[in-house]
Amino acid sequence: MPSSITLQNVHLDLPIFDVSAISLKKRVLRMGRRNRIAEDNTGVVVVRAIDDLSLKLESGDRLGLIGHNGAGKSTLLRVMAGIYPPSSGTVAVQGKAVPLLDISLGMDDQSTGRQNIRLRGLLLGMNDAEIKRKTEEIAAFTELGDYLDLPLRTYSSGMRVRLAFAISTAVEADILLLDEVLGVGDASFQDKANKRLQDLHARAEIVVLAIHNSDAIRKTCNKVLWMERGKLKMFGEVAEVVSQYDQVMHPAVPKMLRKRVANTAFSQRKQSQRRTP
Repeated sequence: MPSSITLQNVHLDLPIFDVSAISLKKRVLRMGRRNRIAEDNTGVVVVRAIDDLSLKLESGDRLGLIGHNGAGKSTLLRVMAGIYPPSSGTVAVQGKAVPLLDISLGMDDQSTGRQNIRLRGLLLGMNDAEIKRKTEEIAAFTELGDYLDLPLRTYSSGMRVRLAFAISTAVEADILLLDEVLGVGDASFQDKANKRLQDLHARAEIVVLAIHNSDAIRKTCNKVLWMERGKLKMFGEVAEVVSQYDQVMHPAVPKMLRKRVANTAFSQRKQSQRRTP
């Protein structure tokens, strides 16, 4: 059956449990912008992270999520992945969704690199047979050699990310959920990682990518969802949505370009006048 993602009138309220003092709670509630922060019927302060969002994606779709920090892009990916169940509304996902979000989640400092391949693999939904079949391929991709037999606590941050990335991208995904571009070490390994991600993109039936780079979205996606304060601001074809988004987010750019062109033309005229006998 073809893969699909269907969200219908989805709301997600995230509780803030550490706001207990009355004076602090009042200050937080006063800070709530456009009713995104409120108090539920049990007295708990909540943030409306996703607000009445409906969306349908089908096999072949490559969706780019855009919006400023805090708009709800990463949260929406977690809703699609099943990490956050909606407070109301429905989420229906057909196919195996693999989130490349917290790629080090589930890894244990006291276990070796090889043991972490199994731990992280199980968390990603791989069975023992899959893990056994993919272990050597994952090990080779990391380029960590004998370090794989040492505890994770002995690894540098770059080595940890290499291992986490290799495991997370070894899973076969019908639906790929990706939050921003992953930094995975030096330039040569980054090239390997980018090629691996491109292969994953090509094999997945649906890709959802949260990213700030408009050029990357134009190259990768066929649809764009612009989020603002947890709501769907605009959804549609890439050229139309990205154009509107860039005009709102970077209104000074056209003016700066016009000024630069004018200054260049003025300089060229002055130089021409100096050369004229």
